[in-house]
Amino acid sequence: MASRSRADASRRAPRDTPRDVAREAPRETVREAFAIAAPGLAPLIARELDALGVTPLRVEPAGVAFAGTPEAIFRVNCGSRLASRVVLRLAEFEARDFATLEKQARRVPWPLVLAPGETAALSVTCRKSRLYHSDAVAERVARGIERSVAGARAEVASADEAEDDVPDDLHARGTARTQRILVRFDRDRCTVSADASGALLHRRGWRLDTGKAPLRETLAAALLVASGWPADVPLVDPMCGAGTIAIEAALLARNIAPGLARDFACEAWPGADRAIAHAERERARALVRPSLSAPIVAADRDAGAIVATTTNAERAGVLGDLTIVHRSLSHTDLGSLGARGWVVTNPPYGIRTGDPATLAALWGRLGAVVRAAGPAWALAAVVPDPALARELRLPLDRVLSTTTGGRAITFVRSRSPRVSSGSVS
Repeated sequence: MASRSRADASRRAPRDTPRDVAREAPRETVREAFAIAAPGLAPLIARELDALGVTPLRVEPAGVAFAGTPEAIFRVNCGSRLASRVVLRLAEFEARDFATLEKQARRVPWPLVLAPGETAALSVTCRKSRLYHSDAVAERVARGIERSVAGARAEVASADEAEDDVPDDLHARGTARTQRILVRFDRDRCTVSADASGALLHRRGWRLDTGKAPLRETLAAALLVASGWPADVPLVDPMCGAGTIAIEAALLARNIAPGLARDFACEAWPGADRAIAHAERERARALVRPSLSAPIVAADRDAGAIVATTTNAERAGVLGDLTIVHRSLSHTDLGSLGARGWVVTNPPYGIRTGDPATLAALWGRLGAVVRAAGPAWALAAVVPDPALARELRLPLDRVLSTTTGGRAITFVRSRSPRVSSGSVS
């Protein structure tokens, strides 16, 4: 009877498929990984993971859980345009006193991510828990690490797992590798995770030159994805700054994985298989499209922005895919590119210009340029203030709300006047 049950279970089990790396190892041997999301981006990341061949297990406001096979962890690190960071869940337990915390900390499988002599940088956050003192929590976790891994030491690195302002230079300190460990207490429940990314994932490696108040690469990609820009129609950013939106558009249109040119923390874990990283990089390279199917134009009136866009695009490997033009918004003629296209841009707002009258006029001019191109031209833009959106004089839909630099922003897309749902007021 037991043999028959095993055979039945075997027949019911889903088959492994080449595209689904989350199922390439037995479930009981795979720990959970988590792709951390900026506010509002988790549903987009879930769809992105599915497109990468990594099955989402759970979608939460803070991100998306998936089975943490080595292949899946590397693939998400390398291929995600939207996630802020990937972490591997090492342990989860309840602790209402420090004695329990220290006992549980010794049971965490630290050797999975820490080799003898390495340093753990602890980022601790405590919310609505009896253990609320982050330094005291870090001290007990540090003892667990130092008693489990020979020669290892731990130091406090930062405050909050979910925040994007965690320092990114930890892996470069000293001569030994440093591994970021995220410890989160929420209602007496402790979650311990290891950073699998290293530097935040928006740090693609190509944007060394920046403009005023630049949009992070992950948010620029989110604007493109959330707006529904089809890569087979022209795209124009008439106020390109450092070129982030145009470069991310070219990477997206050519299916170039954003992490191809950088390394990740998971590659340095004890027992990490270099062949997996090599195979995943080769897989990503094989999926790159040789060229664009429609032009992408980056323009700006500032000569310094044009230089920054050019050098950033060259580092990203897409300089030949972009048309970079030094011109003002007023001299933009979208119709010269065809009857159909998209303007995708992050217009200046309060932080980037100090004159409200000039700012309102600029947004009004942007709307006029899009309207002059005809009804088949769409606008997708970052909006920090509904009053500025009204200056566009275009019917707009909200497609996503998030934050940048602690400030709430909305991504909008122009629509047909006959559509009325989700409008920006």
